[in-house]
Amino acid sequence: MITEEQIKEKLKEVKDPELGIDIITLELVRDVKLFKEGEIMSAEVLMTLTTPLCPFANDIILAVENKLEEIGITEPKVELTFDPPWEASEELRMQLGV
Repeated sequence: MITEEQIKEKLKEVKDPELGIDIITLELVRDVKLFKEGEIMSAEVLMTLTTPLCPFANDIILAVENKLEEIGITEPKVELTFDPPWEASEELRMQLGV
């Protein structure tokens, strides 16, 4: 059985193209839900982006779906939310030097 922790670990391979930091460290992933019906394993990932006008939104969503499929999620779903807007944590700001 795939776990939420395994999903988050796999999603560390998805990097924001502009910042070069993974979406887990950036705290873009807000929630992960797993569902299993018979042989079908699906997952819903609720996430945000650093900005609503992110030019790489489609690339990031596709990368998330591909990573989920790599670990056996047959029906991945990514939903975007911008409420509340993304804000870098203090730790991340220090890492980015801002």
